[in-house]
Amino acid sequence: MSARPPIRVLLADDHTLVRRGVRLILDGEPDLTVVAEAGDGAEAVAAARATEADLAVLDIAMPRMTGLQAARELSRRLPGLRILILTMYDNEQYFFEALKAGACGYVLKSVADRDLVEACRAAMRDETFIYPGAERALVRSYLDRLHSGGGLPERPITEREEEILKLVAEGHTSKEIGELLFISAKTVERHRANLLQKLGVRDRLELTRYAIRAGLIEP
Repeated sequence: MSARPPIRVLLADDHTLVRRGVRLILDGEPDLTVVAEAGDGAEAVAAARATEADLAVLDIAMPRMTGLQAARELSRRLPGLRILILTMYDNEQYFFEALKAGACGYVLKSVADRDLVEACRAAMRDETFIYPGAERALVRSYLDRLHSGGGLPERPITEREEEILKLVAEGHTSKEIGELLFISAKTVERHRANLLQKLGVRDRLELTRYAIRAGLIEP
């Protein structure tokens, strides 16, 4: 009976040292192998299609396209791909956004050496991985909101507007954003105007501040 081939992992994080450390953890396991690395979400989407990875491990905060944005794109394009979000943020909202984006787990970088391998294996079994200690707080908070009639918080902006907000906050011009997202500069300007109106802000500086608070870019 032949041995099962190792799980092929795509690893995306904009910090080279973090990627190197995570790769050491994963490649140290006989059933896991890192087949590709990416420095941002857009690279991750391209690499996933090129390498036929089984599992994508995505940092939540990356340039050009966040881990959540990449997860949404990968879930649409490659529905068989399992996705884990790797993050420094112990944040309930991010956890629910990750599940909504198509991820099947949420692993804290601070305990990646303890949890990541098991999270990878759980993902390949189609199980949701929640870092130990979070389950009770998450369930209690969710039930409290349901009982109060609140449900899950609504997203104030669309996914496309979020993509454009991130790129504007990173300093890209409308022409550059249009080329990255395959839309016209005029369409970018229209989305930008909608963002200013929806978020009640006046200029790019205030958009950038909002993007930092929303976790789309790092301060």
